[in-house]
Amino acid sequence: MRLRLALAVAALLAAAGAPLAQAEGANGLSVDTQGFLGPGTTVTLSGTYRCLDDSKGPVFVSSTLDQDGRSTSIGGTRAVCDGHLHTWINTSTPKESVFRPGTALVRAALLQLGTSDTGLPQPGFLAVQDADVTLRTVPAR
Repeated sequence: MRLRLALAVAALLAAAGAPLAQAEGANGLSVDTQGFLGPGTTVTLSGTYRCLDDSKGPVFVSSTLDQDGRSTSIGGTRAVCDGHLHTWINTSTPKESVFRPGTALVRAALLQLGTSDTGLPQPGFLAVQDADVTLRTVPAR
């Protein structure tokens, strides 16, 4: 079932071709204009990112979905920081089915987990993006 959802999302992403709104040679992040509601309560969000350096710690693309006063984290993807443009896809299955087809807000972040001077983990934001998206239902097959 997840494979079918991933294939459907990949096909739609290829058709959408969302460009990264950041200059070449800089950290950047974009959110695709569509998100997907799959079987059960599965939510899939996507976009593109570019990061240049992960020598200070691993980098992740995180995303949060907000709709009608409800908010939940939708996964996290480990980023490859090689200066090239990459696609991110985050999928999660919230416990409650609170999202519906229609307009929603996605908050995405390119987050680096480094270490502070005291040795404690310290997150740092390399890029952030808020975007309005349209949630669409992916039919079960």
